[in-house]
Amino acid sequence: MRATLRQFPTSPCGAMVRKLLHYKGIEFEAVDVDVVASKEQLLAAGGLMTPELKLPNGETLSDSERIALRLEELYPDPTILPPDHRGIQIALARYINGLESEFLRFALPDVAAYFRRLGGEHESTFRQIMDQYSGAGFCERAENERDATTVHAAHLLEPFEAALVGKAFLMGRVGLADFALYGQLQYLAISGELKIPAQFPNLRAFHGRIDRISGLLDDLEV
Repeated sequence: MRATLRQFPTSPCGAMVRKLLHYKGIEFEAVDVDVVASKEQLLAAGGLMTPELKLPNGETLSDSERIALRLEELYPDPTILPPDHRGIQIALARYINGLESEFLRFALPDVAAYFRRLGGEHESTFRQIMDQYSGAGFCERAENERDATTVHAAHLLEPFEAALVGKAFLMGRVGLADFALYGQLQYLAISGELKIPAQFPNLRAFHGRIDRISGLLDDLEV
């Protein structure tokens, strides 16, 4: 029996959980929430924007951190929480996931285009949802302030670029924070083209490295 992951289509936390499942070698099926069919639920509570994982044992989990910690309990090898880095991995992952609105602001044109390809009603629903949870006019402001957003995104990415100098992963060996960062960077790959700016070669290589992770630990070197 395979696990089932239900996710908001462009959710970085969903991308994080998907890659964790690949890394742990857990077979799963990913199911995207239909934003139009689920519009009222999304606007009312937003719970469907949080990834939900049903495990082969029948256990159902929601929230990316809870899912990650439970996967580590049930499938400890390979680990995402090395004993000497457990606390900092969790804290850093929380910080990175807390930057979601900043990553989304930079990537908004591509995210909106993703929903537009699904149909006009999908895009309008996405924009309503974003304005509901990020403040009225969020989408319009992000699009109108593109130049300032691009500068801010560079400041946001610089510390991660520096942390990866000479290293394959943020803490030297792969851990939870790397999967969190990969999830957020997926906003910059949603168009099918990786749009991490060229001045961040370490981040571009990092994204490709995590993207290749499967149940086998191949291609993880710098």
